[in-house]
Amino acid sequence: MGAVLVAGVVVVGFAIREALDAYELRWGDPGKVRPAPETRPVPEVKPVPVTKPAQQDPSPKQKPKPGPKGPDLPPVGPTGTSERDRRPECKPVPVKHRGGNNDHNKCADRIPHNSISGWDVLVNGKQFDALQLITRTLWEVKTDDFEKQPPRSQEFFVKLKLPELRREKKLAEACGYNFSVGVRSKAHLSALRAADPSLTVVLMDWC
Repeated sequence: MGAVLVAGVVVVGFAIREALDAYELRWGDPGKVRPAPETRPVPEVKPVPVTKPAQQDPSPKQKPKPGPKGPDLPPVGPTGTSERDRRPECKPVPVKHRGGNNDHNKCADRIPHNSISGWDVLVNGKQFDALQLITRTLWEVKTDDFEKQPPRSQEFFVKLKLPELRREKKLAEACGYNFSVGVRSKAHLSALRAADPSLTVVLMDWC
């Protein structure tokens, strides 16, 4: 019985010793203070800048095509000072020449100080042949071969055109414009002045 106890104590002691040796081998001497594990500084992470997507131009198909534009006209006289100046129909609007008579258009374009050379101008519902902003004058141009006609035909022609010229004069004056009639012959000038002295008739020696 004593031998058995001694043998048991030896076995238990040997097992305890093996456990202590294994602990020391794994963790070192338990009586010593283990240094703290080395820590490395964490690198600073800078925020990545956010870039906005580049604005894309619309495709050529989406871009509107500019239409033909008339000349830019400066204001004609003081604006906002009278009722006629505020009327939209009195604002001069450049429009294309009426086709079919190149000689007529050339004479109109060459009027001295023509502010819309190459264009007609729409004022008060009437398409005039020229506009002189410097004198605020609207023009109607006549390029008929008046002097080549017999006297009776000349008289008939004046009577035929006179009502329209008077109407155009009233339309121009209603919007504060002067009105002039351009002709190519002295005979035509004299006939119109005789028929209506209130008309301003000018001999167009430039065409």
